[in-house]
Amino acid sequence: PLLFRPLKNAFNPLGRRQVLSCVLQIQRTEILCAHNQATNEAKRNEEPRRFHALTRPLRLGMGRPSWSLVLVTLLAAPVTFSWWEMLTSSGPLGIAVLLILVAMSVGCWGIIIAKFLQLRRAENQNKIFLQTFWNSNDLESVYRVSTEMDSSPVAQIFKAGYAELHRNRGGESTDSFIGQMGGFENIERALHRGAVAQVTELEKLNPFLATTGATAPFIGLFGTVIGIIRAFHQIGLSGSANLATVAPGISEALVVTAAGLAAAIPAVIAYNYFLALIRRQKAEMESFSNDLLNIIKRHFFQA
Repeated sequence: PLLFRPLKNAFNPLGRRQVLSCVLQIQRTEILCAHNQATNEAKRNEEPRRFHALTRPLRLGMGRPSWSLVLVTLLAAPVTFSWWEMLTSSGPLGIAVLLILVAMSVGCWGIIIAKFLQLRRAENQNKIFLQTFWNSNDLESVYRVSTEMDSSPVAQIFKAGYAELHRNRGGESTDSFIGQMGGFENIERALHRGAVAQVTELEKLNPFLATTGATAPFIGLFGTVIGIIRAFHQIGLSGSANLATVAPGISEALVVTAAGLAAAIPAVIAYNYFLALIRRQKAEMESFSNDLLNIIKRHFFQA
């Protein structure tokens, strides 16, 4: 009788309802688990499908991409990049290379600002001095104006030529002075020395920009090689080539490369720009020197 009791309970109405309830509950649980699994799988595949669908080429005739949705998708992605973690995970040699490039970049930007202000001030004062020079009939008054324009290369050349003219004149009046050709050559050499000194002053610190533009990419390339070597070393230590092992060295290499380019590109652009301005200033100084020599020879020297 004890063996047939479960069978008897299964055939009575109450036992049948309990069995059916258990079966239905098990079915509902299986359906719910399958639904949750399908939902999670759809969520994992939704973003890649949406991104590829939004960014598919127009030439395939598959519709216009919605760039606003693409932007929202990219901005909504979690950002786990940290500059501090990357720097702390870099090796001492990589950090040294990065610091050198940062120092070169800071020095270049300081020189760029200083040279821009210097050349702009020189150009403005040259315009004022030349206007004063051609509107004046007295070299003494022009000399007094030139003493107040220390940033004007043309004014400094005039000061050098006028000082040499005054020494050759020996205190005599400029109206009655008749000199020899040796004195005229002295004035010509004084103007040339003044022009060379002014060009040297204008070109000061400009070679540093050229050096940075020429060497910074190679220094960055050296840092890139160091980062790749570290990445392969980490692969050898860990015995696996997964992304977590390779990423620190590769990121260090790419950051150093970017730092080298960031230091070199502004330096090259600024160097060429300043070189063009200096050449224009040099041409202006040569033209003024020739005009001043003609005036001196015509008014103070006789054959």
